[in-house]
Amino acid sequence: MLLIEEVRTMSALYEILKFNKDFVDNKEYEAFETTKYPDKKIVILSCMDTRLTELLPKALNIKNGDAKFIKNAGAVIAHPFGSIMRSILIALYELKAEEVFVIGHSGCGMSNVDPKAMIDSMIASGISKDTINTLEYSGINLNEWLHGFGCVYDSVKNTVEIIKNHPLMSPKVSVHGLIMDPKTGELDLVVDGNKN
Repeated sequence: MLLIEEVRTMSALYEILKFNKDFVDNKEYEAFETTKYPDKKIVILSCMDTRLTELLPKALNIKNGDAKFIKNAGAVIAHPFGSIMRSILIALYELKAEEVFVIGHSGCGMSNVDPKAMIDSMIASGISKDTINTLEYSGINLNEWLHGFGCVYDSVKNTVEIIKNHPLMSPKVSVHGLIMDPKTGELDLVVDGNKN
């Protein structure tokens, strides 16, 4: 018997595959052709929030091919040698980006993540308590790992500092921090990387 969530996921998959076939058959991709190098020479770390999917590029006047986008929950760098920082370094050293923009947003879901509630949800979804206990016994503090942040302003500043102070980051690279209103697209400058 399929769970309701599995049916929803499958139907979304088939809908996407059908649309994609038509998209390719009609050569709609031609409007998006570009190179792998960002024309505006920027890399943007932003939140994965659904409200920003189209709003963020439009509000920044970014078109296909202009920038490298890296998205995760909260636009946060959890570890200085994790995949987010590696992606930023690759964008800079291999793909010719020259500036970094960290863009958080007001009303971010990461500002009120309740790790205990999330762990309870995992268990309710079929993750065994033994698995949770094994991770905890292995030194992984799930409450800390799943915790978000209290203030988006402080989070953006912290992420900018992690990037700027990374041992592999060139001092010539400007690292900016901004907060976006997910309703209007208005930007609030937190860190002007050109002044540091």
